[in-house]
Amino acid sequence: MPRSSTRWPGRILPREFFQRDPRIVGPLLLNKVLACADGRAGRIVEVEAYCGAIDPAAHTYRGKTARNAVMFGPPGHMYVYFTYGMHWCCNTVCGEDGEGSGVLIRALEPIAGIEHMREARPKAKKDRELCSGPARLTQALGITGAQNGIDLVRARDGYTVVDDGTPAPENVPGSARIGIREGTDLLWRWYVAGNTHVSRA
Repeated sequence: MPRSSTRWPGRILPREFFQRDPRIVGPLLLNKVLACADGRAGRIVEVEAYCGAIDPAAHTYRGKTARNAVMFGPPGHMYVYFTYGMHWCCNTVCGEDGEGSGVLIRALEPIAGIEHMREARPKAKKDRELCSGPARLTQALGITGAQNGIDLVRARDGYTVVDDGTPAPENVPGSARIGIREGTDLLWRWYVAGNTHVSRA
């Protein structure tokens, strides 16, 4: 059984949660908590699904490489990649081992360790800017390439996804994903409507 987080109350999501199609996992991740062992935590308010070989916008669309190998591994791990030569972004690996699918975490609502987040993001003028975007949230939570491949189901790896009893919003409509050139017609982005920490409504 997954253990409770020592830094944020609730139940660490089990591997079976992630062992499904990312288009199922994505909406269900809304309002879950991405928690760090140092006390920083944020509620997930925006996500995007990427579906491997059927998704031209996925890093894994053309097969396995050294860069995307983690995405082809077991579900419940974190896939971290570097983009635009300056930013890290993090995903939860989903589906079955070998599928190459996952969910990009696009925005968090900071709920714990906010002072630490401010130190990590000194240029953020408002707290809503701390985690309102995939690159911002990794900076705020100290996620870099060093976390690529960690197991989100094991608390000892430093980061977990926790269900603290806050239900996912119901009937969340999909919308177009952001910052991609292919697969723009696929409505595989979901967010908590009205939440001010979403990167883009």
